[in-house]
Amino acid sequence: MSASLKSTLGHGRAFAHIAKFHPELTAFRRDLHAHPELGFEEVYTSGRVVEGLKVCGVDSIHAGLGKTGVVALVHGQGRSVSNPGRMIGLRADMDALPLTEYNDCVWKSGKPGLMHGCGHDGHTAMLMGAARYLAETRRFDGTAVLIFQPGEEGYAGARAMMQDGLFERFPCEKVFAQHNAPDVPLGVVGVTPGPMQAAVDRIEIRIHGKGGHGARPHQAVDPVLVAGHIITAAQSVVARNLSAFDQAVVSICSMQGGHPGAMSVIPGEVTLVGTVRTYSETVQQQIEDRLKALCSGVAQGFGATAEVVYERVYPATVNTVPEANFAADVATHLVGADKVWRNMTPSMGGEDFSFMLQVKPGAYLRIGQGLPHGPGPHPLHNSRYDFNDDILPLGAALHASLVEQALPLQQD
Repeated sequence: MSASLKSTLGHGRAFAHIAKFHPELTAFRRDLHAHPELGFEEVYTSGRVVEGLKVCGVDSIHAGLGKTGVVALVHGQGRSVSNPGRMIGLRADMDALPLTEYNDCVWKSGKPGLMHGCGHDGHTAMLMGAARYLAETRRFDGTAVLIFQPGEEGYAGARAMMQDGLFERFPCEKVFAQHNAPDVPLGVVGVTPGPMQAAVDRIEIRIHGKGGHGARPHQAVDPVLVAGHIITAAQSVVARNLSAFDQAVVSICSMQGGHPGAMSVIPGEVTLVGTVRTYSETVQQQIEDRLKALCSGVAQGFGATAEVVYERVYPATVNTVPEANFAADVATHLVGADKVWRNMTPSMGGEDFSFMLQVKPGAYLRIGQGLPHGPGPHPLHNSRYDFNDDILPLGAALHASLVEQALPLQQD
């Protein structure tokens, strides 16, 4: 890493220490990238994590939480399994996406139809870097709980680990997580007190009509026509039912009905699938109620029926204010005040770290991996996305510094 890049990314004791083994973290990250696995199938990934943690010299490793999750403990000075002191949790997600990779790098996915298109390979490597640093230095008073989580991409792996007793076995006082951001300049750390990521809901609208011949539509009740009106009307839910100060998104993303080879057959049923994103439970409930009434009313006007299946997948990711401000202060020590966005614009993307924040104080941060003064070439969930290895030492140092400053030694 060049001196200019080090200056751009960060400084301080933790960063300087971790930068020494940056090449090893890069190799580890690229190995994970070449072996992507979906949620709860991260057998190779969790195995590599366990191997790496043993090399790092952590005090204990606990595998199998939430099926393929791994937890490691690192005790600070004077602490032990019988006297762990206060615990701070650091979380990284491990799973990949069902996406075909079109990169040409030597570490590209070796599994057709699977790729690390969201950077979870990098998140895992950053937490591994923090594990090595914390185990080698132990400049903190308490215990670091390192949580390598499966199944973030729609599988609610955080909830699965909690249902397996994560916080009963390892009672963290606070929890922190971070996510790479290719749309944010390199080395910038962003956090927001309060809502950081939206709630994720899935909607399925089943429209029932009466099938018939396309040449005699008057003898049918056309659910395709009804679907078109519902798709248009659904956009009025946000535009005409919510205050302009409330934030929400309703998107219909899939329409299934009939057969492409049957040009003259009016189907009897059409299904629409989409998503709703909100930050407020009140707004969330308002949208659910309005969608159900609207779809039923529109369908009834055409002589059809419609039912809405509304599934609440992930809650909103809401940072607690003291922890968000604390994390911003820690980041300031690493990268300087000019590279810390303390009121980052919340994202309409979802995140299952939200389940942990429902029961523990904490904060979810974003770390810029774009160009030095702007966004990178490819966004998350893009078939040409790749994690920027330049931020590995910074992410690891940020994890480690959260522990050191939350659990300071007396002499520090």
